[in-house]
Amino acid sequence: MNDNEDDLVAPVIIGASSSTTGIILSNLVAPLSTPIISDLASCPCLSDRAKYPNFFRTIPSDVFQSWAMAQLAIRFKWSWVGAVIANNDYGHLALQVFKKETEGKGICVDFIVPVSRATIKTDAKKAASTIQASTARITGRQFIASEAWSTSEELIKNVALLKVASGVLGVAIRSAQIPGFEHYVRSLHPSLRPHDVFLREYWKKEFGCDPVSQACNGTESLYEVHSPFTDMSQLRVTYNVYLAVYAAAHALHSLLSCPNTDTSASSCSSPHQVTPAQLLQHLNKVNVSTPNGEWFGFQGADIQPKFDLVNWQKAPDGSLRLVLIGRVDGFAIELNESTVQWSTGSSQVPVSVCTISCEPGTRKAIRKGEAVCCFDCISCGDGEISNRTDSLQCDRCPLEFWSNPARTSCIPRQQDFLSFNDTLGITLTTVAVSGAVVTTAVFVVFLYYRKTPMVRANNKELSFLLLLSLKLCFLCSLVFIGRPSVWSCRFQQAAFGISFVLCVSCLLVKTMVVLAVFRSARPGSEALIKWFGPHQQRGSVGLFTTVQIIICVVWLSVSPPEPHLDLGVQGSKVTLECAMESVLGFSLVLGYIGLLACTCLLLAFLARKLPDNFNEAKLITFSMLIFCAVWVAFVPAYVSSPGKYVVAVEIFAILASSYGLLICIFAPKCFIILLQPEKNTKKHLMGK
Repeated sequence: MNDNEDDLVAPVIIGASSSTTGIILSNLVAPLSTPIISDLASCPCLSDRAKYPNFFRTIPSDVFQSWAMAQLAIRFKWSWVGAVIANNDYGHLALQVFKKETEGKGICVDFIVPVSRATIKTDAKKAASTIQASTARITGRQFIASEAWSTSEELIKNVALLKVASGVLGVAIRSAQIPGFEHYVRSLHPSLRPHDVFLREYWKKEFGCDPVSQACNGTESLYEVHSPFTDMSQLRVTYNVYLAVYAAAHALHSLLSCPNTDTSASSCSSPHQVTPAQLLQHLNKVNVSTPNGEWFGFQGADIQPKFDLVNWQKAPDGSLRLVLIGRVDGFAIELNESTVQWSTGSSQVPVSVCTISCEPGTRKAIRKGEAVCCFDCISCGDGEISNRTDSLQCDRCPLEFWSNPARTSCIPRQQDFLSFNDTLGITLTTVAVSGAVVTTAVFVVFLYYRKTPMVRANNKELSFLLLLSLKLCFLCSLVFIGRPSVWSCRFQQAAFGISFVLCVSCLLVKTMVVLAVFRSARPGSEALIKWFGPHQQRGSVGLFTTVQIIICVVWLSVSPPEPHLDLGVQGSKVTLECAMESVLGFSLVLGYIGLLACTCLLLAFLARKLPDNFNEAKLITFSMLIFCAVWVAFVPAYVSSPGKYVVAVEIFAILASSYGLLICIFAPKCFIILLQPEKNTKKHLMGK
């Protein structure tokens, strides 16, 4: 209060340079409704309007500072950090806010070291050891400083910190120019302020003379002086004081400038009747623009949070200097990364992670009992992909697709089938063609020696027809090789079924003829041979074959095999196969062949001991045993074989049974015809 009633009395306190002081003052003058505007009290507790209705401040709450530090860690993807905090409410609250802001953002705290002023030496050593032992570094250690020490001249000039503090990023109280302030400071002179003790002491230090006790030459001026006192580039706390005074002035101006001439209104006053409650009311409404063009107003106790982002950089002379690299305005961060000097000395942003990020093609597996930032990278399995860094899971490809070798994308599965270019396809083709060629050669031999007893005695016509059917059996296996199509799927099974029935029918009729011939030799059985003449033999073969043709026609008309992709088989290749839409049709084809083969085997077995130097029934018995064994083994092999090997199994069964028939029946005959012609006589054949 001023005793001079002619002076304006403004009931407002500008000060409280700490949160503790602000709390005490606010509680003390709250009954008087006296407003307090603080420039440095940053405790978040002072934002509580219910407890501190008369408190204002021009420095942001510490909550926003911790938020800004958390945003920097998130921006630079520093997922593995350590914290050195003051062991008081200020430090613990800052850490709490930091953790809250980074929760779920992939940021983990490796260590927390509280430091107390009372035990600073012990705590400092402990902090240094913890930092040294921490794994929270990959490309060096990078410090983020709070505003409490980011602009500390004492720390910046500390030579011992040069090695570890270079590159520090800091959140600092924002700085700004105060219009006219530099001119005011530089125009100060002791002669104009003879009672200003501070100015006299500064004058002595700067110019070495005392304007009062020691005469100066009068040319001394602060306009040419470069010192912290005249440096206007770092007006931080000073600018907060300026804003506090500016807010009080505008509130007072608003209070005294009511358009209503009735000064009794509660919101207006005369210069000599200003009350704290009135000024408090107008401070709550301050909403102005400063000479710098900055919008300014209180939101409760607080103003719009603004900070500077600073960087400790090495100057050419080796010292540290403070460089402005960005600003925080509300919840927006503007940062010029190209101007940052990192602690590593590199232009690349330092990396700090517990585990290097999992590349696409792998997934993160959290280590049990450890922080979520520490994990293992596990490669995706076959048929699975991950196309993002640090993916938590691998996604399975659709059935028509498979994972590429890097497990980063799904690619169409390659269609796989038994091709003529495959090693297996080439082998089977060679065996099949060789069988057809050998059968043709046997046919030529029999045709050339068709008038010899060996050929004539073994039912010449059926032998030629058998050789023709065997050749068809060998050739029909080639239809199974190559890309399946609608017509190849239908033709291959029909060709297989009809060719083998024709072959087995010839053997069955030959066996029946042998039995009939020997039966007719008994008294009273002469008429039996009439039922097995040449016409009847050809008719029987035709009848047996016609039944198979009918089965195939009905099957292929009702539910034929169709080309189909077997998506059930896992792998980069998908089998293109002829799917059996009707298992019954295929079973009837095989069953009919099996019925004829078993009948032929039974009859041949009964005729095996008939008297003859060259009993063909024995050869048929052996051939049918091989035939039946092959096809009995075929069924389980066919069912259990994967992919294109199903087709290979069927081709193998066709070729094996065809070679068995060819060798067992015709090899002994060709041996005699070509190598033992002396046995190719009627006398030898009828020896018994």
